[in-house]
Amino acid sequence: MPDSSSLPRQWPLIVLLLVLLGCGFLATSLASYYAALDSIRAGIIHTELPLTSDNVYSEIQKDLVRPILISSMMSRDTFMRDWVMDGEQDAKQVVRYLREVQEHYATVTSFFVSEKTHTYYQAKGVLKKVEKDQSRDDWYFRVRDMQAPYEINVDIDMANSDRMTVFINYKVFDYQQRFIGATGVGLTVDAVVKLIDTYQQRYNRSVFLVDTEGRLVLTGSSGGPLGARVGQSLNEIAGLEELMVKLPQPQSGDFEYQEQGRGHFLNVRFIPELNWYLFVDTHEDGAVAGIRQSLYINLLICLVITALIITLVNVALRRYQRRISALATTDQLTELPNRRGFNLLANQAMQEARRNQSALCVLMLDLDNFKQLNDSQGHMAGDEMLRRFASHLRNTVRKSDIICRWGGEEFILLLKDTTPEQARELAEKIIQQTEQSSIRFNDVDLQITTSIGLAHLQADESLEQVITRADRALYRAKQSGRNRLCEETA
Repeated sequence: MPDSSSLPRQWPLIVLLLVLLGCGFLATSLASYYAALDSIRAGIIHTELPLTSDNVYSEIQKDLVRPILISSMMSRDTFMRDWVMDGEQDAKQVVRYLREVQEHYATVTSFFVSEKTHTYYQAKGVLKKVEKDQSRDDWYFRVRDMQAPYEINVDIDMANSDRMTVFINYKVFDYQQRFIGATGVGLTVDAVVKLIDTYQQRYNRSVFLVDTEGRLVLTGSSGGPLGARVGQSLNEIAGLEELMVKLPQPQSGDFEYQEQGRGHFLNVRFIPELNWYLFVDTHEDGAVAGIRQSLYINLLICLVITALIITLVNVALRRYQRRISALATTDQLTELPNRRGFNLLANQAMQEARRNQSALCVLMLDLDNFKQLNDSQGHMAGDEMLRRFASHLRNTVRKSDIICRWGGEEFILLLKDTTPEQARELAEKIIQQTEQSSIRFNDVDLQITTSIGLAHLQADESLEQVITRADRALYRAKQSGRNRLCEETA
């Protein structure tokens, strides 16, 4: 019979197993997660971002550097220089030339400004005269005085209803390298922004361009990092200010930075044709979302497996514990409770009898001359006799009564809610049936008798005391000739 008081003892083992399994699964999952995370980060930094940067650079060469090449070609065109050096005789010629350039290369505008006459020629005709005291014309005089051969400038286009336009302003020299004007083409800012948006959608990266002073010069429609706008310095953008402290100006390479708790990977590449830096940026969260989701799934699977293992172990422990308890309280030969099992059951029966003020009787039984049976027929015959007698008792008493192998050839019956008269009737019945029955073993019919001592529970009497009185009664039955019942009344 299981000892319920020992059941909690398994919980420390279960908790320890839970901790070990949980720690093992967690350590394995986290180790796999961080190994995969390092691999993904390395792949992003050393492969994906540089490859994206190369692709965007190729796109920029096609979409933005091409206008620079067109402007460069215009500045070296012999027609342009010869026409200027011949005194700019026919304005229609240069206008037609500019219109051909604009239509052929699909630019939004094309222009030439003469240093000699300060005339602004455009594809639609003569636009105006540039003057030093006009702020709108500052760009021309800046180009004239700069050392570089060209500049990229964002300004309004008077020839196109003051639309914001990205101009490529290229210096024009005669054959003796004397400055004779400025020429170039323009793209609308909207067109350039759409290009940036196209890059970002195509490569799923944030793309923006920064000049050598660390100022944003081109972004997509949603702006640069954290919505920063053109003209802002990187020093004003959260996370990138630390980068600019380390790098007084942008520098090609791979970088990482934090913005509002989110990690970023950044690839920076210098574009010499534009004299700008290309920034390709990606969020760490987006890059590792898949591996993080895998971690959560793995942890969930580990939790389910751990719970399943703990459940199975708990069931196995309970079964094993019940088995151990049964072995500790059951006689293996007769499969009746032994003394320990009897004490557990009898104490409960005693409490019920006192609580309900019901009668309780004890029968102590002993097989007569059992030693002679063992000596004459062998212990195997004795064991078979004990099994048959136990089975006979089990079939004779009620299920509520408690039957036990007390030791050797002795048995004890605890009869619940039974008067002494009822107990005497049962004892006589057992004596009679035992005497009249026989068992066949090794072709020999074996017979045996039993002596019984009876005692009933009295007020304020303990279980040991009533059993002792029943044992004394059994002793008298043995001394009186065996195969009989004796009762101990006091």
